[in-house]
Amino acid sequence: MTKLTKDFLWGGSIAAHQLEGAWQEDGKGPAIMDFATSGSVTTPREYTKTTEAGRHYPSHEGIDFYHRYKEDIKLFGEMGFKSLRISIDWSRIYPNGDDVEPNQAGIDFYQNVVNELLRYNIEPIITLYHFELPINLVTKYDSWKNCQVIDFYLKFVETMVNALKGKVKYWVTFNEMNHIDPQTEASDMFTYILSGLKYSELEGNKKEILAVIGYNMTLAGVRATKLIHQLDPTSHVGCVFGITPKYPVNCDPINVMNAFKDMDRDFYQIDAMCNGEFPKYKLREYADMDIDIGMTEEDKQAFAEGKLDYIGMNYYMTEVTRYEGGEIDEESLFGGVQNPYIEKSKWGWGIDPIGLRYLLNYTYRRYGLPIIICENGLGAYDEVGADGSVHDDYRIDYLQKHLSELKRAVEEDKVDCFGYLMWGPIDLVSATTGEMRKRYGFIYVNKHDDGTGDLARSPKDSFYWYKNLIETNGEEL
Repeated sequence: MTKLTKDFLWGGSIAAHQLEGAWQEDGKGPAIMDFATSGSVTTPREYTKTTEAGRHYPSHEGIDFYHRYKEDIKLFGEMGFKSLRISIDWSRIYPNGDDVEPNQAGIDFYQNVVNELLRYNIEPIITLYHFELPINLVTKYDSWKNCQVIDFYLKFVETMVNALKGKVKYWVTFNEMNHIDPQTEASDMFTYILSGLKYSELEGNKKEILAVIGYNMTLAGVRATKLIHQLDPTSHVGCVFGITPKYPVNCDPINVMNAFKDMDRDFYQIDAMCNGEFPKYKLREYADMDIDIGMTEEDKQAFAEGKLDYIGMNYYMTEVTRYEGGEIDEESLFGGVQNPYIEKSKWGWGIDPIGLRYLLNYTYRRYGLPIIICENGLGAYDEVGADGSVHDDYRIDYLQKHLSELKRAVEEDKVDCFGYLMWGPIDLVSATTGEMRKRYGFIYVNKHDDGTGDLARSPKDSFYWYKNLIETNGEEL
């Protein structure tokens, strides 16, 4: 491999709860992100058990993709997208999660979206779980603490694979489930968006609860992989992980060792889903913590039979691992330390293009599986000129630098990377803060955090830059 293949999947990624809206239309049930309020970089989102008067819940309208998907997909088609990764909101298909029959209107919607993508020769990549858990599975079954939820998930998976078989080649079982681990103290944000449970409100042995949630989701992933392969042998099944590479603060061997362990912790689920068994080192860690995840012989067989075809990676930043004996100037999003050698975004995320090349190399050499970058992008304040233009040179600069490192990983390091999906190609609600002003898109959406705006779409400068990049298959960065 000396350059990007001619069928390299250029495109973008979106998630249902961040842009669809229509949260109570056509039989959709309430899902966990429908109870997440708006927030900001200084004011965390809150996760309420019911919708409360006077609070703003961004998922309720999103950017109204539910009604405007044809308009948006047409714009992606104009850019020349080769692929679009979307998520299917479980609560549109099974409103309560445990329903006997699916909601046909929800199935129809996603069939229509996929048909529209294919109309523009855009390859659909379908994520089956992107923080969209029916709230009933939390209140009635205790979420992923209960292994019965695995069976409900598999029923949902089977329904959607049968509904889209022959039109969808690429499936993603889960998005970023690696953000729950008993080795680190979890945040309310990550435990909630993944499971609908708040870490601060967990009762009992919190470390064991996190271990069981992570294990059950991993087990659900390998069982879903086998199921999808059975339902459609031509399918390619992957899982998407959000990895933040960790650097040591210096070359002191203890700091290097701590950085290795800190980064490697995020890979145990990838090990489990690629190597054919739940990793023994993780089981030993659990034993040291007196944690019993309840693994059965049937589970072991599921890991052996449900190995992934490819790995999806979400990459935004790197961090420096926490260390002893030094002043920590500024903490980063995932509990690490800000790197003084790199720039930061307006939301405090470290901008490190070389970190993308590092992650691609680290992952490919460990597993030898094809990789697709499923999320990478810059959240920024965009200003609209008097003529309606948005000159987002900073976004173009960010993407140029990251994609240059991706190309080096492929061309110089011989990594098998088959696609790049920018997050998110159209402005949408931020998952971490619930804001609209934290904009990622090539396409500007006229909506603001105070509720104003007519939702009109308009291209930014980066729209035309990315279009040219796709036309030249990355040769004109």
